[in-house]
Amino acid sequence: MGTEGARVNIGEIAQRAGVSRSTVSYALTGKRPVSPETKRRIQAVIDELGYRPNAAARALKEGRTRTIGLAIPPASRRLTDMQLGFVASVVDAAARADLDVLLSPSGGEHDRSFERVVTGRRVDGVILMEIRLEDDRVTRLRHSSLPFVGIGRTGHPDEMSWVDIDYESLIAKCVDHLADLGHRKIALVNRNAELVAAGYGPGHRAQAGFARAVAARGLEGVQVCCADDAQAGQGCVERLLAAQPGLTAIATINEAAVPGMYRALNQRGLTVPGHFSIVGVAAPHWAESLHPPLTAADVPADEMGARAMELLIQSIADPTVAPSHVLVAPPISLRGSTGPAPSRA
Repeated sequence: MGTEGARVNIGEIAQRAGVSRSTVSYALTGKRPVSPETKRRIQAVIDELGYRPNAAARALKEGRTRTIGLAIPPASRRLTDMQLGFVASVVDAAARADLDVLLSPSGGEHDRSFERVVTGRRVDGVILMEIRLEDDRVTRLRHSSLPFVGIGRTGHPDEMSWVDIDYESLIAKCVDHLADLGHRKIALVNRNAELVAAGYGPGHRAQAGFARAVAARGLEGVQVCCADDAQAGQGCVERLLAAQPGLTAIATINEAAVPGMYRALNQRGLTVPGHFSIVGVAAPHWAESLHPPLTAADVPADEMGARAMELLIQSIADPTVAPSHVLVAPPISLRGSTGPAPSRA
């Protein structure tokens, strides 16, 4: 049963033993008394499953909350599919380590909520999402004693542990892919203007990668921002088509806007990829659900969330551990949204 035991968690033990997760935790840690009969029942299930507590999680000191804070974008904003993937992967990785997750919106009017997480002893550590090049949350956490890890990084990458997507190189590869197909005029459709103006890291790195690749390939490049929804994507492409004659392709990091981009092209009688090509950085199941499926660098949100949780657990267990950095650059998966540039004739 050793192989199965590596995959089980306290929730499964509790279910099989007919007790709560907290009772299993108390039986393992001795933090609260548990009746001998209940202990024997729990131990029997543990022996049957071959359960071994995660080594790093086991190293957490007594008296911890066994709760992780996850700082998400403000509740007023709809999370993108990729962001939801990060949230789900962190929650799942926490459950495997027998940790709970406290979701806390941060930014703007939610600053007080974030401050309560930092100062209220509610959590053992924090994972930050949607990080800006200069991020007040990072500064605040660095001046606290609370361990933290970013999904994303600031403009000072050595100041913290993080897991991030290499947007700069990936957008450059998207441009190279389109150039190889003969496209000569390409637009970058970025995230929303407010986010980029506030220093959103992926948006700025995408801009840098796009400018570098366009210059290297001798192309004509156009950069625009777009709100994170299909309606905005439709309006964005309508404006691009009207203002940019000869435009035949888009590279984007705004996956939520892509369905609207498709709709705008269809309404103009332009087929994808016959008349127009689109390539981006996106969650794979989202890319595959579009019609046609989106050619994209597939973001492994599950792996990234799990890795961020692993780094955070290590930092909680040993606050002296050096910061770790994981930069992810997945290959571009060729699907149905890119093709040769249409003939100028």
